[in-house]
Amino acid sequence: MTATTISPLPSYLSKTFAIVQAEVVKLRRDPTDLFSRAIQPALWLLVFGQVFTRTRAIPTGNLRYIDFMAPGILAQSVLFTSIFYGLSAIWERDLGILQKYMVSPAPRTALVLGKALSAGVRGVAQATIIYVLCLVLGVHMDLNPLALLGAIVGVVLGAGFFSTFSLIIACIVKSRERFMGIGQVLTMPLFFASNAIYPVSMMPPWLRIVSHLNPLTYQVDLLRALMISNSQSAIGIGVDLIVLLCASIALVLVAARMYPNLTR
Repeated sequence: MTATTISPLPSYLSKTFAIVQAEVVKLRRDPTDLFSRAIQPALWLLVFGQVFTRTRAIPTGNLRYIDFMAPGILAQSVLFTSIFYGLSAIWERDLGILQKYMVSPAPRTALVLGKALSAGVRGVAQATIIYVLCLVLGVHMDLNPLALLGAIVGVVLGAGFFSTFSLIIACIVKSRERFMGIGQVLTMPLFFASNAIYPVSMMPPWLRIVSHLNPLTYQVDLLRALMISNSQSAIGIGVDLIVLLCASIALVLVAARMYPNLTR
C-alpha cells in the first residue's frame, strides 16, 4: 500500500490515533508543560477578570464579567498552545522523525488529522484545569453532561483548527526562528479581534467584520453558550459548530498536501 492509497476506515483510524497516543504519552511523561501553560489564563481570570467584574466597565448583559470572559480565556489558552504546534513538526524534521512519517504507509491526511487531534487532547487537559479554576473563583458553570461534552467538542475543534493552521505556517517558513516570529504576530490579533474579552457590539464596524472572519469568535461563542449557566449563543451553536468543523476539514486537506514540503 502506498501513502496515497485510500485505507479502509479501521486502518485509517488506527494510524490517526497512533499519532494521538504519542501525544498522550508525552503528557504523561511531562505534565509540567501543561501546568506552566495554565499560568497565563489563571492570571487573566484572577487579575483581569476580578478587576473588571468590580468596575462593570464592559456591558455583558445578564452575565457577570468574569462569567463572560471565562470561555474566552479557555479559547485563548487553546489558541496560544495550538498556534505553536507547527514548531514541534519542525523539531521532528530536524530529528529525522518526520522523514519516517513520510515513508510510512499512513495517508497524509491521517498524519495531519492525528496532529490536530493531539492538539485537541492537550486542549482538553488544559480545559480541565481552567474548569477547576473557574469553579474555585465562583464562575457560574453549566456542569450538565451534554454541555460538558459540547464544550469538549468545541475545544477539540478549535485546537485542531489552530494547530493545523500552525502546521501550514511551518510548511511555508520551514525554520524555527521565522515560525516563532510569525506565531507571536498572529496570536494577539486573533485574540483581540474576537469576542473573547468584550462583546462584538462594542467593536467599530471594521473590527466587527474581522471578528466574523475570525474562527476564534465562533469557538468562544460556542464555549460561552455551553460553559456558562443562563448564557446563550449570539451566533447560534449550530453555526459555530459548522464553521469550526468545515474550517478544520479544509485546513487538514490543505496541510496534508503541504506536509511533505517540510522535509525539502
